[in-house]
Amino acid sequence: MEIGEILDGYRIDARVAESGMASIFRATRIEDGAQAAIKLPHAAMEADPLLFDRFRREEEIGVALDHPNVMRIFPNPHRSRVYIAMEWVPGELLRQILAEERKLPPERAIRIALGILRALDYIHSRGVAHRDLKPENIMVGEHDAIKLIDFGIASKEGAKRLTYAAFTPALGTPDYIAPEQVKGKRGDARSDLYSLGIMLYEMLTGRTPFSGPSPLAVMNDRLINHPLPPREANPEISPQMQEVIYRALERDPRNRYPTARAFASDLENLDKVGAAEREELRNWKKRKSGRLRRILYYVALAMIPFALFAAMLILSRHGR
Repeated sequence: MEIGEILDGYRIDARVAESGMASIFRATRIEDGAQAAIKLPHAAMEADPLLFDRFRREEEIGVALDHPNVMRIFPNPHRSRVYIAMEWVPGELLRQILAEERKLPPERAIRIALGILRALDYIHSRGVAHRDLKPENIMVGEHDAIKLIDFGIASKEGAKRLTYAAFTPALGTPDYIAPEQVKGKRGDARSDLYSLGIMLYEMLTGRTPFSGPSPLAVMNDRLINHPLPPREANPEISPQMQEVIYRALERDPRNRYPTARAFASDLENLDKVGAAEREELRNWKKRKSGRLRRILYYVALAMIPFALFAAMLILSRHGR
């Protein structure tokens, strides 16, 4: 797209963002002068059936959502090419705010987290899981009003699962991905709550809880080690707030908050949150090695071709 070009009633004003799959443009709707965002997939994405299906799924999910904390997507059945038209959301990405301020006062972190939880409560009630919750996908506006954006890898209950041939960034972001997603599971509403737990930890401490020299090492760290306790990183964090973070970061989804509303209730009533005696507080300094897990991971990858060959052999014999 060229700046100044007209696309189905939208004038393209500026390119504002770029990702591996699409470009985002600020545009003006000629009919009424309203600003909009246009998400245009790269040519390579349009040529890949799986990625193209993912792009169409994002639009399908977004058009059905209508909430003040969720960016709206406008239906457009008569467009001349593939793109998504969305509301223009003024403000700053949470990532920009964290880059400038490093960590936030507890009151502000809670305010932003509650806005995110309102958005999650809404989308989860409609069978949608975002699955890529991170500061880059949270727009913060005036008075810390938030908008949840980018449903590029969201899932919808009852919808066909879109499978990728390899682990790619399209399956989540290493710093924020939930343990069950690391293990190859689809991820659901509680995966979003885990990701928000990571973001709350980061907003309050200025760092993410798990680290490593590579994305694989970061993901492995969350499976075998406990993070630095939040109060060790920032003494301003209360024991009750620390407990809320730990409840969100439970490795087993069954032990996390059951809903966004339950998570929000604790944030709104911290004085009623009991701080438990946790293993995470006693054993966080004991660091386990991920070497064995990595070996098993690569062995499993090496076995995939043999498993596929065996399956094909069984099917061929069965068809005789």
